Amino acid sequence: MNAVEIEEAISRLAEQPFDAEEFPFAFLEAFGNKATTIKRLRSGASNKSDLGGVLQINNIHIKVCEEGQVSDTIRALRESPATKNARNRVKFIMATDGITLEAEDLSSDIAPIVCPFEDFPDHFGFFLPLAGISTVKQIRESAFDIKATGRLNRLYVELLKDNPEWGTAERRHDMNHFMARLIFCFFAEDTDIFVKADQFTATIEQMSAPDSTNTHEVISTLFRAMNTKLEERDAANIPRWASDFPYVNGGLFSESVDVPRFSKIARSYLLHIGNLDWKKINPDIFGSMIQAVADDEERGALGMHYTSVPNILKVLNPLFLDDLREKLEEAGDNARKLLNLRNRIAKIRVFDPACGSGNFLVIAYKEMRAIEAEINKRRGEPDRRTDIPLTNFRGIELRDFSAEVARLALIIAEYQCDVLYRGQREALRDFLPLDAMNWITCGNALRIDWLSICPPTGKGVKMHGDDLFSKPLDQAEIDFENEGGETYICGNPPYYGGKLQSDEQKEDLESTFRSTSVNWKSLDYVAGWFFKSAQFVSRLDAQAALVSTNSICQGQQVPVLWPTLYSQGVCIRFAHTSFRWANLATHNAVVTVVIVGLSPAGKASKKRLYSISEDGSTISREVPNINPYLVAAPDVIVEANSKPGNNLPPMVFGNMPRDAGYLLLSPNERDELLAEDQRSEKYIFSFRGSDDFIHDKQRYCLWISDEDRDHARKINGIRERLEMVANARKQMKAASTQKFADRPHRFVQIQGVAKRKSIIIPRHTSERRTYLPVGLLDSKSIVADSALAIYDAPLWCMSIIASRLHRVWIASVCGKIKTDFRYSNTIGWNAFPIPSLTQKSKDDLTSSAQEILLAREAHFPASIGELYNPDEIPADLVAAHDHNDEVLERAYIGRRFRNDTERLEKLFALYSHVSDPAAPRRSDNFVEEGGQG
Repeated sequence: MNAVEIEEAISRLAEQPFDAEEFPFAFLEAFGNKATTIKRLRSGASNKSDLGGVLQINNIHIKVCEEGQVSDTIRALRESPATKNARNRVKFIMATDGITLEAEDLSSDIAPIVCPFEDFPDHFGFFLPLAGISTVKQIRESAFDIKATGRLNRLYVELLKDNPEWGTAERRHDMNHFMARLIFCFFAEDTDIFVKADQFTATIEQMSAPDSTNTHEVISTLFRAMNTKLEERDAANIPRWASDFPYVNGGLFSESVDVPRFSKIARSYLLHIGNLDWKKINPDIFGSMIQAVADDEERGALGMHYTSVPNILKVLNPLFLDDLREKLEEAGDNARKLLNLRNRIAKIRVFDPACGSGNFLVIAYKEMRAIEAEINKRRGEPDRRTDIPLTNFRGIELRDFSAEVARLALIIAEYQCDVLYRGQREALRDFLPLDAMNWITCGNALRIDWLSICPPTGKGVKMHGDDLFSKPLDQAEIDFENEGGETYICGNPPYYGGKLQSDEQKEDLESTFRSTSVNWKSLDYVAGWFFKSAQFVSRLDAQAALVSTNSICQGQQVPVLWPTLYSQGVCIRFAHTSFRWANLATHNAVVTVVIVGLSPAGKASKKRLYSISEDGSTISREVPNINPYLVAAPDVIVEANSKPGNNLPPMVFGNMPRDAGYLLLSPNERDELLAEDQRSEKYIFSFRGSDDFIHDKQRYCLWISDEDRDHARKINGIRERLEMVANARKQMKAASTQKFADRPHRFVQIQGVAKRKSIIIPRHTSERRTYLPVGLLDSKSIVADSALAIYDAPLWCMSIIASRLHRVWIASVCGKIKTDFRYSNTIGWNAFPIPSLTQKSKDDLTSSAQEILLAREAHFPASIGELYNPDEIPADLVAAHDHNDEVLERAYIGRRFRNDTERLEKLFALYSHVSDPAAPRRSDNFVEEGGQG
């Protein structure tokens, strides 16, 4: 169940007559518990309560009590041995008598709930962890936005049932515009913008027939009234019952006033929505959720579309808000400095070229209004009307309803700020009519000329398409406002890796990078926004900060994208290294992202790098430089090397059979083959891929040399398998595979085989593991192509791969699949910076590798996956790795590194010197300056 469904379920529960015996089970059912789970709780099979209540393990302990006993009962629940039993893992306790309800979250310091029983649905966010939904603070404290989203969704779906044509591509815009108008009216009637409280809802209830036959006509008339000036209403035949509504203008009620027909159910939904308290609307939350109402693909995730304010501020604060606050602090009470700062703020434009429902723009507006209000307070002008125009907040959004909501969210935010800083009377006086200007553009940001949305200050020429940055800006054809103002690009564009891109999105990237030699096919969709931002920033002296999956700063995308970005004349002014973009989400519906701030090259005197510490706090450091991997190190790009350039032995892919499975054997098939003919043993090898190695799965293969082919075919079981291989290869599409049909005894791709031993390295591994899985195989083991191998290499090579130092390198330069590390031999191993190792260092590393192997052996038969589970890794194995890290790191700098930040900075400094020997030796400086993080 999603958050909206849960809110609706508990609202229905609160409206029903209270049933003391049934309530605990109905409550748990409302949070998505299955019928079988409820049945086991009813029977007592899984109910662990010792107080006659209901205790669901890993969730909640509930007790219904006699009237007036709620506080005593919640105290008893808190002290209950069953609640305190660690094995029951109780997160919440709740007591109610049907009149009052109290609840506590035992796993956090969130304030407990004490409320009338009928009001507990308003606190549904408090209980969302019961449904496996991790929540952010803003959602837990504001149930209204999700409640409103759910009610509007029900109305939307009901209207489309009776008006299917409104759901077509031709009329979808009309439907979305209609919903935006409703939202405005609901807000306006609860915030005194309309003359009377509940004026819109009450008028519909009074003037429309209960059977709903004329509901659409009444609403259409109200919309027409709000688009007609007061002095023109008689001529427009506006009826008396609609004439009390104010003239809204602003384009919100212009165009068609056509309204879909209402069923009796739809009318009841509309009236119910109108009776909600719309004063509680939070535009920076509401907009991002309500956009899902109008999107068929996203409706199933209603209530999940929320970008938290703290995450947005991770972008906006270092982009420009921190600087404004710093200047405010410097100004003190100096009237002249405060005036200069206010004038500066009034000219700042914030541009989000993937604005969605306007979250970034709304937060930027509210934060700037807060700074302006403090300036006005210090200057003795607290009631002054704002100098910050909404037209300074510009956006591009592909979906028209989201664009509508973005503009509406800004309008609501402006009004709320006016009420907060100037008072209700002043806010109302200046609110209507709305300004008809609109700088939220509905369109494809990768196809639109950004200058037409957010033009340069002073004089310039309006350009389109490929002319965007090809013409000089001194061709004066039109005047632009905001002379001398600053422009800041921000946002969270769509990511989409290559395999997830639609044909249209691929065409967008092709069009964006047409003027370059960039191999755009290997790039994520978000790269298009970075490229256009780099062009905009460098030509117009602007600043930009975008959220992206960390893939554009890792692996193969770095050498493809970043040289082109740098060629536009930009640098990285600030960045936030990988962190989880934690929205209101269930299970794994979160993404690991970075934030990259771009400035014109040479104009960022101070560069700042942000990261998340182990305790969850944010670390901020001023650094000499930030490279494309978001490391405080020189601007180097790690290139793939076909061979090691660091005196290390070669690492190659494992071997690929392409055999339709006939050369591979399960343990049973191996035993059967041996039982049939013991001569088979010579040709049966262990077959080890990544999954086999990590989870100790046993597989085998037939490994037959050309010299042994004829002898092997004399064994009936082997001959039959080779014949099946030959037939299968003949039918395969790849011509290169078909050629091997007459050589069925061997693998199609053979990269190598060990004479003595192999070091195996899985190509993919979980990022949760503290160390990369690496192991040693004997000469009777064949490495599969899902893994990499170093054949007959010295054991100290395993020590390097098993080190923390190597892990941070892989994490930074090799990229990921989802959240898993993707090991690359060409970048991860061949380009790994390593100093010249003395024989003693190699001997010491060999010994530490042996210690790791012995520590693993002590826990036989535990698999690598079990041993390296980050929650259960044995202490002696941790000690072995720790000693290994110490040996290797002393070879680098003569001591242990302080942290991963220092490790990466040293590695990149070394790589910089190796890749460009003529470059200045900056490595030591980078280590000492950046290593304190």
